[in-house]
This record gives sequence, structure tokens and C-alpha cells, in this order.
Amino acid sequence: MKTGKNLFIIYFLLCGISALAQDKDSIRVQQMDEVVITGQLEPQSLKKAVHNVKVITKEDIRNLAANNLGDVLNQYLNITVRPSSSTGRSTVSLFGLDAQYFKILVDNVPLVNEAGLGNNVDLSQINLNDIEQIEIIEGSMGVTHGANAVSGILNIITKKSSQFKWEINAAAQEETVGPEYETWNKGRHIQNFRVSHKINSGWFASLGLNRNDFRGYLADFQGKEYNVNDGKRGYNWLPKEQWNSTAAVNYQKERFRANYRFEHLDETVDFYNRTVQSGYSQQFGAYKYGEDERYLTTRFYHNLNVTGTAFNDIHYNFSVSYQKQQRNVEVFDYHITTGTEHNFNVQKDQSTEVLYSVGTVSDLVPDKHIDLQVGYEAVSNLGFAVVDAEENTSNEVNKRISNYDVFAVSDFKIGQEFTLRPGVRYSFQSLFENQYAVSLGARQLFNKGYEIRGSIGRSFRTPTFEEMYIKMIFSGHNYIGNENLTPETSTSYETSIKKQTFFKNGAALSNNIILSHLDVDDRINQARVGLRDNSPVYQFINISQYSNWNIALSNQLQIMNFNASLGISLTGISQLIENGTYKSDDTYMYSFNLNSSVSFTYPKWRTTLSAYYKYTGRQQEWEEGQESYVISQIEPYSLLDASLRKTFFADRLEATIGARNLLDVKNINQTRMNEGGGHAAPSQILLAYGTSYFLKAAYNLNF
Repeated sequence: MKTGKNLFIIYFLLCGISALAQDKDSIRVQQMDEVVITGQLEPQSLKKAVHNVKVITKEDIRNLAANNLGDVLNQYLNITVRPSSSTGRSTVSLFGLDAQYFKILVDNVPLVNEAGLGNNVDLSQINLNDIEQIEIIEGSMGVTHGANAVSGILNIITKKSSQFKWEINAAAQEETVGPEYETWNKGRHIQNFRVSHKINSGWFASLGLNRNDFRGYLADFQGKEYNVNDGKRGYNWLPKEQWNSTAAVNYQKERFRANYRFEHLDETVDFYNRTVQSGYSQQFGAYKYGEDERYLTTRFYHNLNVTGTAFNDIHYNFSVSYQKQQRNVEVFDYHITTGTEHNFNVQKDQSTEVLYSVGTVSDLVPDKHIDLQVGYEAVSNLGFAVVDAEENTSNEVNKRISNYDVFAVSDFKIGQEFTLRPGVRYSFQSLFENQYAVSLGARQLFNKGYEIRGSIGRSFRTPTFEEMYIKMIFSGHNYIGNENLTPETSTSYETSIKKQTFFKNGAALSNNIILSHLDVDDRINQARVGLRDNSPVYQFINISQYSNWNIALSNQLQIMNFNASLGISLTGISQLIENGTYKSDDTYMYSFNLNSSVSFTYPKWRTTLSAYYKYTGRQQEWEEGQESYVISQIEPYSLLDASLRKTFFADRLEATIGARNLLDVKNINQTRMNEGGGHAAPSQILLAYGTSYFLKAAYNLNF
């Protein structure tokens, strides 16, 4: 992506912000202070929150016409969405730390996936139809959210009430996949339906169903019917079909509320082998076939949440959740000549089954200047995986991992302006040494709209099921897990200054500068631990270190019906990696990132025009070479999305037309420096499939 083009886009967006900021006809002050839930002792305004909470609203999701969480986070500063063409999964990376360090929750309850609880979540499997808003906090959040909340947390807040007696919503969305589209066989086809009913003043219920049919991306490949053995059979991005159903019941009376939520996910991902083989049978004669696979994933999510007050205004909040996600692999022969499937073999591949509960009791001290919260978290996690063993055999591993935590957080308020928040958690672990997390946060409000925040926190990450139990043993390859791993520990520091300004012409401007630092000790990495038949043996051990610092500037402007934002960040990452033979140095490698958005609503036409831009600068990382660690460099890239949304017939009908990835990014180059100091030939990283266009029609009947 050319630098000149990037600078031109940035300049255009900045000029637009500047020009509209001077619009004297915009005479209404917008409220820029949302109510947030994540990391709070109780729901409160963003201004009063001790942590820096970033909010993605349902309006942003509507303007993006996003069909999964990955579409939303692609535009988030410092976050990289990592798609996989071999599995169809998309995961998140923040500050160079992968999805093992970032926790995803739904209504403050970690979301299960086949590889764990809360971490390594596939973003493409998260439905957005029932979301009220998304809240993100960066940095160690171990005190309030337990293990593996190292680089940050993301909390999805679902809808639990309505101002209408009935809400009926139906939508259909057609989207190209790059240049590829056909009514049935190519592109993306989405349908969803949701109905909610406010039964009376106390009861509310909702049902929803969503189908997301992604027909894959061919690029230079020829699809499943291709019968020439030249390596071009199959897809560049695997076809995937998802069915997601939800149900919720909410009861509220005075200061008591009970909410039950159910979700079921059914996903099918198709893999078509690149190799075309020849066969013969008396039934079919000579035929061509491929040894293909399907990944079949199911998820069940149950959560019951109860909140209220008792005993002289003591607040309680309890959740009990049962979740299970399982992936099966179906192996079969696809007869290309006849279009039939034969020789089926279905095997359970991975699963996680979790019984989870979290509870808090707040306002335990009868003093308006002190708010004490105590709580617990209990996790019983049954993991299953099929691992490779010697002589092309496989073994099944079933292990239960449990932890029982207690924690306490307190707000000390000095007047209305200053809040000090210490916190501590102790975790009783079934497989590891017991762990602890501590934190200290502070917030000071000043006159003229200034806000200062600071925090320090210690957290921990427990080893994953794969790191402990993986076995990949075959010719020339020996990768094994380690049941004796110890949890990683992390410490984060953050300070910020925020300024809110309200102008006489009705404009409102928010500026926030954040400086943060994160250290991870005893980081788990694969290291050479010996030889087996003259081939190196790799095992996961606690051997590496990680450190980063980040400075970020975010700005938000609102003028009447115009909204604009601009974020800039500079991140430095240092990793000391060892493999048992040699190690990298701790040099800091830097990356510059930028994101911006503009949105304008023209009420007379009931139309909203939106654009979202993100620039990810050059990234560097260590890779293992033959004799040393070498630096590989990932080229910079930009993403630009735009949409036009219009409503008709008193907002009952809504149409959205737009495009994703207008700069036509596909694969990006990763150049590796060889041991001699020169640059090796670049490899390609799968990132996107080029510019895609979408059209969405939604019908909303509210009465």
C-alpha cells in the first residue's frame, strides 16, 4: 500500500473534521458520556469509571453492517484480526500478544470455545444481532476477571429490555467476497430474525435466529469440482455456514432482576483437498476424487444472572453458566466425477465443557465514601483433545482443570472528584500452584473537563490445554506438551489524561492521551530439549520474556448530527525468546497505527453516511532461523470501509449499502532477514480477500 495514498486519506479525514467543527449552524450539545458496566462495581457513567473503557455502540455495528465480531474489531486501534485459511477461524491479537492473553465475555461471563474459556475465541462465531454495546479495557484485569485477562478484556452487553410492547426485526444481507458473487454458489448470504415481547412491566422475552452462509473465496483456486491434479483444487478461504439461535427471558421488579440467556451455534466448515486422486470401482468405473474434510462445531451456552439489593441496600450480582463447545472432524472421499460422498469417518477432535459461576456483593460498608465489593469465581473445565502419538497413532486426552477464586475491590471516594481503587484476588488452582492478582487504580476529575487516570495491575495466564498435552510425533517432527508448566505472570501500568470541551456552537470534543506498559514473565515457548532419532524434540517450557509500551491519542468530535474520531498509537514490543539452543535479544521493535471514522446523519432524508479507516504500520517480529533468531518484517496496510444507511416508512424499513476493504487489500508481504543480513524472498500472509460490496435490507416493526 503506497504511503502517499495513506497520507492523502488521513489528510482528507482531518480536513473534514476541521471544516465541520467550524459549522456554526450546529447548535446542540451531544452527550458523549455512555453508561459502562465492564470493570465497574456497578453500572456508571464513563466519566466516573476508574479504568479507560472504550465503547463500540450498536450504531457503529449498524453502520458497518458487520456480520461478526471480526468485522468490528478490524477497525479497532492496536487490535489485529488473524484469519486462518486452513481452519476458517479468526482470532484477535493485541499489542503482539495473541488470543491466549485477551479475554472475551458475554454479559461479564467468559465465552467458551473448543480450546478454552474466554480465550482463543473465534471472532467469526460471535453473532451481533442481540448486542446493546461492546466495551473494551486494555491491560491486566486479573483482579476482576481472573486468569488470562493479561492484554485486555472485551465484554459484549446483550439487550435485556425494550421500550416497546413488541419488537419484530427481520433482515437479509447479500455480500460479495472480493469480486466473487452468485445468488447461491458464491459470496456471503445472511438472514436473521428476532422477536421480543414486553409481556408486562416485569417480564421480557426474546427469540432470535441468524444464518450466515459464506461460500468461500476462490482467488486462484478452482473449487471442489475441479478434477485436474495441479494443486488448484479447493478454496483460498474455506466455505463456512453458521446457524446461531438465541433465547432470553428477563424478569424485573423494583430492585430485583433475573435474566436467563440461551445460545446455540451450529457451524460447518468445508475443506477440499488440493490433491486430486484417481480411483476405479465396478460401480463407478474410473473416477476422480479428493480426500476431503468437514469441521463440525456446536456450542451450547446457558447463563442465569440474578441481581438486586438486600439487607439495607447491599447489592448482589450472581451468575451461573453451563457452556460446551465441541468440534468434530468428518473425513470422507468426494467423488468429483459423480458428485457423491463416500467412506465417512467422523471423529471428535476437541471440546471444552464448563460449569462456571461468578458472584459479587457490593456496598458492604455503610459509608458513602467507601464502596467495598467482595466476590468469587468458580470454574470447572473439562477439556478433550485428540493428539498425535508415535507410529501414526492418536491418543485421546481428557483432563479437568478447575479453579476457585476469591477477590475484593474497594472504591475510596474523596469528594466527587477523586477515587482510589485497590483490589486483590487469590486463585486456588487444581493443576498449578495457587495464583494471585493485585491492582491499584485512581481517577481524579478537575475543572474545565480534565480527567486523570492511573492504574497498576498484576495478572497471570494459565497454560492452555494444547501447551500441556499436545503431541505431534511423526517422521522428523517431535512436538510435545508439558504438564509441569507454570502460569505466566504479568504487570501492567497505565496513565491517561482526558479533556472534554463543549463549545458555544454546540460542538463537543473529547481528547484522551494514554501511556501504558506491560511486562510478561515466564512466558511459555517451544524449546529444543533433545534429540529423537537424530531429529530435534521441541517442548513447551517457561523460558521467554515479553514487554511492550504504548502511547495512544484518541479524539472524538460531535456536532449536531456529525460524529468523527481519530486515534493514533505508537507501540514498542520487546521479546526475549529462547529455544534451548540460542535466543533473541531484547531490542524494542516499533509499530505506528492510526484509525479514524466519520459519520453524518441527514435527518430530512433519514440517511446516515459513515466511513471507517485504519492504518497498521510496519510490524517486526522474531522468527527462528537455522543458527539464530532473525527479524521478519510485515509490510504496512490500510483498511477502509464505507456505508450509506437510509430508513423508510417511519423507520420500519432500513436499507444499507456499502463496501469493505475499499483499498483492495488481500495478502501482505512478510520479508525475513536471513542470517547473513540480507533479505530473503517475501512470503504471503493471508489478511483479506479484497474489496467486497454489500446490500442489507431490514424490516423493524415496533409497537
